[in-house]
Amino acid sequence: MTLQQLRYITVIDEYRHFGKAAEACNLTQSTLSLMVKKLEEELDVKIFDREAHPVTPTDVGREIIDQAKVVLYNANQISEMTRSEKTTLSGLLKVSLISTVAPVLVSGLFKYFGENYPAISLRVEEMLTDTIKDKLRKAEVDIGIFPGPVREPGMMEIPLYHERFYAYISPRHPAFARERVRLDSLAGEPIWMIKDGLRLMDTSDIKRGEEVIYEKLFEGGRVGTLIQIVNDNGGITIIPETHIGLIMYSQQKCLRPIVEPELSRTVSMVIRSDYIHEAKLNAVVKAIGSIIPAEMQESIVRKGHLKL
Repeated sequence: MTLQQLRYITVIDEYRHFGKAAEACNLTQSTLSLMVKKLEEELDVKIFDREAHPVTPTDVGREIIDQAKVVLYNANQISEMTRSEKTTLSGLLKVSLISTVAPVLVSGLFKYFGENYPAISLRVEEMLTDTIKDKLRKAEVDIGIFPGPVREPGMMEIPLYHERFYAYISPRHPAFARERVRLDSLAGEPIWMIKDGLRLMDTSDIKRGEEVIYEKLFEGGRVGTLIQIVNDNGGITIIPETHIGLIMYSQQKCLRPIVEPELSRTVSMVIRSDYIHEAKLNAVVKAIGSIIPAEMQESIVRKGHLKL
């Protein structure tokens, strides 16, 4: 078994087509097929179902491919250890973040890296939290950005900033007359949310006295969509503090702080515990530090250059 063979099966899994995978690997299709066949014979298993269209991994093949990605990731880490910091600040950097963070960070990340680290090829993708965690486990992304705490074996969490949540209330709703909204009062209110599709919150979604975690109720989608829904249909939604600057000034009159207790979250950067790209990690921290208001970073215990 060679690293080259492991790379081949991950490329086939990506393209789900031997011809396209062979082209990506600069091989003939017959050569690629032979290399995979030798690996299957060595392991005494079938990695791919060649009769399926598109080509599909077998159940055991799926496990082998997932492990191959981790092995290739760690092999690459070894070569990275010998590079200088200047060289390290180049190449591909894959960052995944949740959709309620993306509108705040993505544009600034590309601007900061373009101005300060042009040799880094930044690739950013929006995903649900569970998908980011899964891709981190499989070494398919380098850095994940989503709310903590993160209690996952093999992962390390670096808090970035802390933000509060605000209720966005239709002027037609009785709660619009209040200066603030009590958290326990939300249980009986018509709140627009994104969980199992865009819908109004059922009273069973939040019980009085129960801890409310934003990500459990707003699992994806754009905050701007929720705001437009409230504008057109009435009711209430909840938005992160960092989105206040993204909405029109005329709409900010619809915002009310949530109190007793305050609803908030800490957004973190999450990496695999074996991640060694210290320079790239600090580049992301610096970029986000230039985007997020200083007061949201004050409660985060992180000073100076991060050491891995």
